[in-house]
Amino acid sequence: MKRIKVPKVQTGDIKKKFGISWYLSLLVTGELFVALALATFLSSWFSDIFTELLHIPLEAWIIIFGLIIGSTLAFVLNRLLLFPIRQLDEAMEEVAKGNFKIRLDERSHYRDIEHIYKNFNLMTRELEANEMLKSDFISNVSHEIKTPITAIEGYAMLLQDSADRSSDDAKYVEKILLNTGRLSELVGNILLLSKLDNQNIDSKAEEFSLDEQIRQSIVLLEPKWEKKSLDFDVELEEVTYRATPGIMMHVWNNLIGNAVKFTPEGSTVRIFLKAKSDNITFTVEDCGPGIDEDAKARIFDKFYQCDSSHKSEGNGLGLALVKRILDIYGGEITTENLPEGCRFTVTLPKK
Repeated sequence: MKRIKVPKVQTGDIKKKFGISWYLSLLVTGELFVALALATFLSSWFSDIFTELLHIPLEAWIIIFGLIIGSTLAFVLNRLLLFPIRQLDEAMEEVAKGNFKIRLDERSHYRDIEHIYKNFNLMTRELEANEMLKSDFISNVSHEIKTPITAIEGYAMLLQDSADRSSDDAKYVEKILLNTGRLSELVGNILLLSKLDNQNIDSKAEEFSLDEQIRQSIVLLEPKWEKKSLDFDVELEEVTYRATPGIMMHVWNNLIGNAVKFTPEGSTVRIFLKAKSDNITFTVEDCGPGIDEDAKARIFDKFYQCDSSHKSEGNGLGLALVKRILDIYGGEITTENLPEGCRFTVTLPKK
């Protein structure tokens, strides 16, 4: 659990009686008196020595030293007083990224900061508890749903093979299989997301050919792109990568599958894999309608689908899975619109 500690400054019992605003006013007033006193003393001393040489009056010395000493004291006091606020800002950035485990040291020399830190920790504890409850609920329910879905799919396949059925029955069985397949895929993706969020998958990492895995993904999706008579422009350099092969396969299946889904019939999907000195770059380009600028910030959110016309073909978890997997391996994914279509770029570190 990450903790951010605030440095201690001995201020006595006054810190428990007054807030930071009163304390700040007191320090600023004290700073002015100290600055003036030191400036007057130093001005007199310097005036006796250098007045005849520099011809600078005493009042000018007071202004010069007052500005120097006041600026120095103001800088030091601001560092001390604003440090807890900077720590809170850093912690809030972590929460915005989804890290609800962060906690702040509630022991502070300022009553207001202590109160804010207590409320912040209370908020993060509640958010963490809600996140754990949600994850456990989704994981358990999804696991329980998977068993009856598998049973329904099995019985529907038996009905499909039966000779004693009418044409209407055949249509109904086909629809049952189609929808149970979609539901089974949705449950599988939810369980995989839960696994990625709660388990360390690097224990199963191994060296494998990344370019060969991408070719396998293209072949696996053949029924989908063959139905639309799509062409492929593929340039894959030989690349060896260390990861969990089964997990990385989800990245290519989702990205190439999306390109196939959004590319019009008879068009071309372009796929490139290049190895650079410090990273590996994978690029997939489609000839589809592109992505709205407003939707770009949300396409990696769970269950978000920016194109309502294709909602029947997906569940909105594919890109969320891709993003989570790449985060685990320190990779990045970016998207940009082309004159005709869209480009997704995956960058993986070589180490």
